[in-house]
Amino acid sequence: MTKTLISNARLIDPEAGAVRDGALLIRGKKIAEVFDTLTPDVADATRIDAGGKFLAPGIVDIGVKVGEPGERHKESFKTAGLAAAAGGVTTMVTRPDTAPAIDTPETLEFIRRRANETAPVHVLPMAALTKGRDGREMTEIGFLMDAGAVAFSDGMRVVQDTKVLARAMTYARSLGALIVGHPQEPQLSDGAVATSGKFASLRGLPAVPAMAERLGLDRDLGLVEMTGARYHADQITTRRALPALERAKHNGLDVTAGISMHHLTLNEMDVADYRTFFKVTPPLRAEEDRQGVIEALRSGLIDIISSMHTPQDEESKRLPFSEAASGAVGLETMLPVLLRLYHSGDLKLPTLFRALSLNPAKRLGLPTGHLAKGAPADLVLFDADKPLILDRFKLQSKSKNTPFDNARLQGKVLRTIVSGQTVFEAT
Repeated sequence: MTKTLISNARLIDPEAGAVRDGALLIRGKKIAEVFDTLTPDVADATRIDAGGKFLAPGIVDIGVKVGEPGERHKESFKTAGLAAAAGGVTTMVTRPDTAPAIDTPETLEFIRRRANETAPVHVLPMAALTKGRDGREMTEIGFLMDAGAVAFSDGMRVVQDTKVLARAMTYARSLGALIVGHPQEPQLSDGAVATSGKFASLRGLPAVPAMAERLGLDRDLGLVEMTGARYHADQITTRRALPALERAKHNGLDVTAGISMHHLTLNEMDVADYRTFFKVTPPLRAEEDRQGVIEALRSGLIDIISSMHTPQDEESKRLPFSEAASGAVGLETMLPVLLRLYHSGDLKLPTLFRALSLNPAKRLGLPTGHLAKGAPADLVLFDADKPLILDRFKLQSKSKNTPFDNARLQGKVLRTIVSGQTVFEAT
């Protein structure tokens, strides 16, 4: 069995909330030992000198959109996997909002086979909660779980029929399935491309009030309380929604919440003169909302950060703002973008990787996400201080719709290891 020693590293332990100098030994696909010394004496091991850079658990990214089936021209499992590896993402949890939707065991099996054949990282699929993601009839949750679905979601579509959602939650509860919801009041948010306020009014953009997120979350949390289902809110982006989330957790509901990299690092003013690469779902919020969710992340109220990777081709984005497709790529850019919060002093690295690695792994019942003996050797080595100017045309993704094109960032992935094997090494 092969052995690899990564020495002279700064180990980020999100479980202990600490960063310490040390080394790590990989044997086969697992972590064999974690050392408190920088250069331990290990015989017959391939050696990697980390050069004093940071070594952390690989990122587990919940909510990645891949274009297969139906939109392979936007993103394939191969290109998404390469982008993930280049960004330190070792596990992609993919969304079911494909064409057709992933709502049958046969479609799910196709997805798993394609991913295993072409992606260099782990791929775990979510399945649709309702057939065709139409919100009228729930899918065969049990059969889809048997086929490998790790969670159930209709993506950005809200199940408007409360009775259908209640039935789905009740059935999911009996099987221990995780439901991933998109908390928005659908009537208020229909057609909106900006958040209500002075900026949207001045720009003449159709807007949604921040309260729409609170109303959607209140409905979902009420059903969670009624059914006892396991529930994860994909994105909590406003301060108004935080008290409801806090009450749900205080009352012992099995609830977690996520947020995207974009809502942590951008605000509504970044849209500026109708730049469509900044059009995401939900729309970018006010600066006070951004500060509020950063504090919620710091305190642990918000559990998980995701890229919400949503590739769109040039034709979908080169349109008037109201007509342009929503979404941005993020697999490869997530870590350097989020390191802005580390350099600004808003988040410490263990807190960041608690939300990027440990918490999503825990929510999905995965053994990864921490640096410990016996854990899977899914790791990312990165230089937090390396300056770079992002060039979207150098991204591995087929689609290049990033709002961070030409942005000055600080942080670079040096090596990504999946199951003990290097799948990306910076040149």
